[in-house]
This record gives sequence, structure tokens and C-alpha cells, in this order.
Amino acid sequence: MITTDFVPGSPCWLDLGAPDVEVASAFYRAVFGWRSEPYGDQGAGGYTLFRLDGEAVGAVGPLPEEGARSAWTVYFHTPDAEATAEAVERAGGSVRSAPSLVGADDGRFARLADPQGAEFSVWQPERYPGLEAADVPGTLCWTELYTTDAAAAQTFYRTVFGWSTQDMPLPGGGGTYTLLTPADRGEERMHGGLMEVPAHLLGPGGKPYWHPVFASKDCDATVGLATGNGGTLSMGPETAEGVGRLAVCSDPSGAEFVVLTPQGTL
Repeated sequence: MITTDFVPGSPCWLDLGAPDVEVASAFYRAVFGWRSEPYGDQGAGGYTLFRLDGEAVGAVGPLPEEGARSAWTVYFHTPDAEATAEAVERAGGSVRSAPSLVGADDGRFARLADPQGAEFSVWQPERYPGLEAADVPGTLCWTELYTTDAAAAQTFYRTVFGWSTQDMPLPGGGGTYTLLTPADRGEERMHGGLMEVPAHLLGPGGKPYWHPVFASKDCDATVGLATGNGGTLSMGPETAEGVGRLAVCSDPSGAEFVVLTPQGTL
């Protein structure tokens, strides 16, 4: 599960790069009931925080670079952004932007990518720890990597973050799903999974990617809000044994996310 008592390698933040921050904010307000507010002294169209019941649950900002596609970025906690960036390079990944300070003393972040090209970020907190709510309806409850090489991805993330991995066969011969847990933590701290997917099923360019899973009290109702506000549905809703009811959606700009009503809350 995702928690807010962050440990090295655990998900601690997420943000969306969008071609139009105000349009994206309106969509997620409608779907999840989030409120949006500019970060610091940034005005409309700049980096914008999402809040649910007053607690920070993510953010949206302009696309990070020209030609980038709209996508969610998952951040993982690190006590030392510089050391993690160096570890990424040694393990065959790349540093997309070097560690830098956010605000006066909020923390340091770096934009990175694994050897297969899946992008992610790390956050070294100072004044600002990260997510203030998680694993409840309307918040991040899981992270997921679709990759073209599951074995290589496991090796990379174990090397960089020390994650433990556990393979789980999917029903009906659907392949293998690998569960991810921060180093030296029990199964109750599992925070995500990875799955090997053929490149032709990964969208334009066949590039691996991370996407967030958001908890919902009612998956079908949340999907209805997403499609009713300009989003699209690419899978589900369907009930997965031992997991819950889920659906894969995209917002109006094509950023993918998953909606999940966990088993036991149906």
C-alpha cells in the first residue's frame, strides 16, 4: 500500500505534465473532486497543486519539454538525490534533469529514466515531505510500470532503490506480474508492480512508462465521470480476482491512469 511515512524507494509524489494546465485541472476536479491551487507565487497555468479535503494529493504543470507527451510522473523518495542520480547512470539509466532545489527549501528533485526509457523522478525532501494523503478514495493507491523487458527492469530498480520483487502468474496464462516493495519492508508496504508488455501495445513509439492507480469508492461511477468530461476508456471496468474492480482511462490530453475499487470495498 502507498503510505505517507516515506522510506527510501517508496512513492512519495506524482505530477502531471499537461499541454493546458487549466483544462487538465478542470478534468481532475470533476473526476476525483480535487481542488486546485497555484504552487507558491505561480499564477494560472503554472505548477498547480491538487488537494483533497485540504491535503496535497499531486500536482499538474506545463509539459516539461517541447514535444513531450502528456503523462503522469511518479516520484520516489530518496535521502540523497545526487547519489540516486549517479546510481541510475551506473545502472544504465539516464538523468533527464540533474538534481535541483525546489522553492527556497522545499526539497530537491531529479528527472530520470530507466534503461528501457520509462521516465520517473526522485524527491529528496527538506521542508516538504510529499503526498499528504494516499490509499484512500481519490488518491494514489498503487504505481505500475509497463516495460518491454521485465527482467532488466527488475535488475535496474533493485540496483537503484533496493526494491524486493515477487513474481505472480496472471490468470489464464496472461504472463507474469511482479510486485514491488521498498527495501527491508514487509508485504504490507508493497507499492506497485511491473509487467512486460509488447512494444506495439505501449502506444506511440512503444516506449515503456509508469502510470498511477487512483483509489475509488465506485470504479464504474468514476469511469463515467472521466468519459463524461472528455476522457477515454481503454480497458474495463472489470473485476480482477484478488485485486478489485478496475479500469484504464486517459484524460483529454492522453495521460493514462487507472481507477481501482479495491477488493473488500465492493
